[in-house]
Amino acid sequence: MRIIITGGAGTIGRPLSAALAAGGHEVSVLSRNPIEVQSMPDGVYVHRWDAETSEGWGELADGADAIINLAGAGLADKRWSSARKKLIRSSRIKAGKAVMEAIRNAGQKPKVLIQGSAVGYYGTSESAQPITEEHAAGNDFLAKLCSDWELSTAPAEHMGVRRPIIRTGIVLTNAGGAFPRLKLPFKFFVGGKLGDGEQWMPWIHIDDEVRAIQFLLDNEDAAGPFNLAAPDPVRNHTMADALGESMHRPAFLPAPAFALKALLGEMSTVVLDGQKAVPAKLEEMGFEFTYPHIAAALDELATEE
Repeated sequence: MRIIITGGAGTIGRPLSAALAAGGHEVSVLSRNPIEVQSMPDGVYVHRWDAETSEGWGELADGADAIINLAGAGLADKRWSSARKKLIRSSRIKAGKAVMEAIRNAGQKPKVLIQGSAVGYYGTSESAQPITEEHAAGNDFLAKLCSDWELSTAPAEHMGVRRPIIRTGIVLTNAGGAFPRLKLPFKFFVGGKLGDGEQWMPWIHIDDEVRAIQFLLDNEDAAGPFNLAAPDPVRNHTMADALGESMHRPAFLPAPAFALKALLGEMSTVVLDGQKAVPAKLEEMGFEFTYPHIAAALDELATEE
């Protein structure tokens, strides 16, 4: 297959690109700074784009088998000023519009477009009631962001392009994203729960994230939203205990909610709030997780270091 990935050099995109190339697929990664994209595996080709239009790369979409749209400014990279929130949103919407421009102009349109999103789509809840893909959208910043991100490529469906939407939980990987930041206090023996520790943390091991995307890519019946989160979501205090055990560190020093809010501002919602999102549709379609439980997932990551 010929596959285009926006955000293909990111935390999810890089291992996904490598896995697809290893499977014999031709992978084109779009990057605003191709020179800075280092050590991509054989079979992965890097192309420049401006993340706003199809200029310079749109012809790749003509006859491509699939596009995977993961592009967007990092959520946890910087404190959420008004300007940062605007960038977080606009980077996703503009990337979606660029993808749509390429698909509209393609004589032979891609068969499938996998659209990135997150479990933040559902808003936050401390309820123990599982949240499946049928749950309504929330109304906070992250929920509206995810909803608009998903809608940015919705017109593809009217062009006959199959469109699975991946609402991803916290990705557990040592290579980037939120997980290394969660681990850092434990390395220095000051780890513990965040806030009261009761917030749900829907999570997924990076290997299962990549496998799930490949599963949706290959499964012609897969369309609409899918929660990419392990079937065993945990509350933050359980995550902290399991993380401490996997790293052979104590987990007894909580980070007070007021301190996190003072340090992170509105961005603190990323670690202080959550929802019990579960992968109902993935499991219904027969996907099997390699790491369904948190202890095994964290143990595997601990052995990588």
